[in-house]
Amino acid sequence: MWSFFARDPVKDFAYEILPDTHESSGLWTLHRGKRKTNGEPVSLFVYEVALGTDQQTQLAKAAFKRMKTLRHPNILAYVDGLETEKCLYLVTEQVTPLAVHLKAQAEKGGSGELEVSWGLHQIVKALSFLVNDCHLLHNNLGMWAVFVDRAGEWKLGALDHVASETGDPSGATLPPPKAVYPDMEKYDPPETPGSSGTEKWAGEVWRLGCLIWEVFNGPLPRAASLRTIGKVPKLLVPHYCELVGANPRARPNPARFLQNCRAAGGFLSNSFVESNLFLEEIQIKEQAEKQQFFQDLSENLDSFPEDFCKHKVLPQLLTAFEFGNAGAVVLTPLFKVGKFLSTEEYQQKIIPVIVKMFSSTDRAMRIRLLQQMEQFIQYLNEAAVNSQIFPHVVHGFTDTNPAIREQTVKSMLLLAPKLNEANLNQELMRHFARLQARDEQGPIRCNTTVCLGKIAPYLNPATRQRVLISAFSRATKDPFPASRSAGVLGFAATNSYYSLAESAARILPMLCTLTVDPEKNVREQAFKTIKSFLTKLETVSEDPTMLVELEKDVTSSAHPAGVSSSWAGWAVTGVSSLTSKLIRTAPGAEGGAAAPENIVPVLTACFPSTASAAAAPRAPLSHPSALSHAPQTSANEGASDGEQEPMADRWDEEEDWGSLEVRRDLFYVVYVNFLSGLSKAELSKKRREERKKELEAKRAERKAAKGPLKLGARKLD
Repeated sequence: MWSFFARDPVKDFAYEILPDTHESSGLWTLHRGKRKTNGEPVSLFVYEVALGTDQQTQLAKAAFKRMKTLRHPNILAYVDGLETEKCLYLVTEQVTPLAVHLKAQAEKGGSGELEVSWGLHQIVKALSFLVNDCHLLHNNLGMWAVFVDRAGEWKLGALDHVASETGDPSGATLPPPKAVYPDMEKYDPPETPGSSGTEKWAGEVWRLGCLIWEVFNGPLPRAASLRTIGKVPKLLVPHYCELVGANPRARPNPARFLQNCRAAGGFLSNSFVESNLFLEEIQIKEQAEKQQFFQDLSENLDSFPEDFCKHKVLPQLLTAFEFGNAGAVVLTPLFKVGKFLSTEEYQQKIIPVIVKMFSSTDRAMRIRLLQQMEQFIQYLNEAAVNSQIFPHVVHGFTDTNPAIREQTVKSMLLLAPKLNEANLNQELMRHFARLQARDEQGPIRCNTTVCLGKIAPYLNPATRQRVLISAFSRATKDPFPASRSAGVLGFAATNSYYSLAESAARILPMLCTLTVDPEKNVREQAFKTIKSFLTKLETVSEDPTMLVELEKDVTSSAHPAGVSSSWAGWAVTGVSSLTSKLIRTAPGAEGGAAAPENIVPVLTACFPSTASAAAAPRAPLSHPSALSHAPQTSANEGASDGEQEPMADRWDEEEDWGSLEVRRDLFYVVYVNFLSGLSKAELSKKRREERKKELEAKRAERKAAKGPLKLGARKLD
C-alpha cells in the first residue's frame, strides 16, 4: 500500500521522451517528445538537479516560473511542466534550436532573406514586449535563445536570466550569463551595466546586434568582429550599426528599431512580412480586404518557405473557407499549398474541403474547381467521386452558362477513370448525347466529341459498339467545322475498337463525304483517317490471319495505363489546334497512301460486288460537288414550316448512308482524288479533259439520234 503513495510521478506524466533525440540547450537538455494520449509532437526541456550547481538550479527554477507566466505569440509557448526533486520537465510546442535550423537550411541551399526577415521581426517584437510592456530585461539574447517551430517561425526562449528592470523587490538577484558560462562575456556591451544615463534597453539591443551578426555570418569569434559587416544585407546595415554603436544612448528602443526597418524600402518591408502580419490580424479584417489578400497571396506563395505554407498559410485558408465565407478565391492558393503535402496529409486536410466545395451553388467556385481539377484528382478515391462529386458535377451539363458546360465536359477526361459502370456508361453518355445534339455552342459540341474520343478506352465494349460510330458520325454532320474535324479525328483515335466489317460498311462511306468538305482542314483529316482504315483493310486482304490481331481491342475492356490530361487541342482554343492529342494517338494516321495497284483488294473487302467495276476504267462523276454535302445542314434542320425536331438523346440509332451506288461513287472519288498520286493541278486538268470528252460524246449521241439534217432546217448544234 505504501508503494502507491511513493510511486514515481514521472511515470504518470502525460508526455514521454522519444529515444535518441537530445541536444544541449544552455542549462537544459532538449528532447523531442509526444503526448501519450494522441501522439501530438512536443519538445521537452529537461534539467537534472544532480548535474548542476546551486546557481544553475536557481536559474532553471526561475526559467520554469517565467515560462508559466509569460504568454506572447513570439515567446516559446509553455504547454505543461513537472518539477521533482531530481528533475525539472518543461513541455513546449515542438521547436528546433535556431542554430540547428540554419545549418539544415544551409544544406538545402540556405535560408532566404524573406524567412530571416520575418524571424528577426518576431524576435524584435518579443524583445519589445518584454522591455516596453512587461518592463523586463532578457539578459540572455543570442542564437541559443531562439527556437524555430514547424511553420518556420522564430520564438524567443531561454528565459533563465529574465529579471525586472528595477531589480527583484525581495533583494534576490540572478547571476549574469558570464558567471555561469565564461565564454558569454563577448556578447556583453562595452559599457558598465547600470551606468547613469544609459537606457534600460541598451544592453538588450546590443545583444540583438550580436544575434543579427551571427545569423548572417556564423558564430561570433570576438566582440571586435562586430565592426566587420560581413554578409549582413545592405538594407539592414544602417540599422545594425545603430544597435552595436559605442554610445549606449544612441541605441534605439526595440520598438523604434522595428519601425525603422519597416519603413518603405527597409529590410523588414517585403511581401512575406506583410502577408504574415495580415494573417495574424485576419479575423478583424473586412471581407473585401480578405478577398484581395487571397488573390495576391497566390502570386507570392512560390517565393514563400515550404514549412510556412504548410503550417501557417494552409490552416488560415481552411479556416477562411469554413468560417469566413471566402469562397472561390481561396482555391488557387489552397491548391498551390497542397503541392507541399504528402498524400496522407492531402487526404486529411484538403480533400474534405474539396468535396464540400463541389456541393456549393456558387458558380465561380464550381468553375474554379473544374479548371483546377488536374491538381487534386489523383487524391480522390473512386467512392468519393461517384457518390459525392459526380452527382454535383453533372449539373454543369445543363447549366445555362456555356463556360460551366464547357469546363464540365473537359473535367470528364479526369473523372472518367474513377467512374463506376452506371455513371460512366449510362449517365455520362446520356449527357454527352444531349450536348452533342442540342447544345447551341459549336465549341461545346466539338469538345464533347473530343472528350468522348479520349475516354473511349474506359467504356465497356458494349457501350463502345453502340455509341462511338453514331456519335462521331453525328459530329461529321455538324455545321461547326471544328466539330466535323473532331468527329474525323475521333474515328482515327479509336480505329482499333471497330471491326473490319464496320469500318468498310459504316465508317469509310461516311468519311468519304468529308473529302469534299468546304473546310480544307476537315478534308485533310478525312484523307488521313481514310488512309488509316484502308491500310488495315488491305493488310487483312493480303493476310487474312491478321484479322484476329487487328480486332483484338474490339471487345477488350482493359483500361489504358494513362490518358493525356493536357487541355491543348480543345475547340475553344482555336480550330487550328483542334484535338491535336487525338490525331497523335491515331494508329496509322500518318501512313502513306495505298498504292493504286492495291485498290482492287481494298474495294473487294468493302464492296464484294464491285470488284470488277473497280478493276476497269470508269467514267468519272460529273463533278465532286454533285455529291450531297451533309455538314452544311444543321443537326436540327429538316422539320417543315421552320419547326425543329428535337434530336434524340441517344447514339444507338443506325445512320443511313444511302444506296450501294452512292457508296461506289464515294469510293471512286477517293480513288481519283487520293490514291492516284496526281497533283491538284493535274487532277483539275484531267477532270476538265474528261468533262470535255463526256460533252463531245453526248453531242455525238444527239446528232446520231436526230439523223441527217434536211435542206433549209435550222442547225441545232
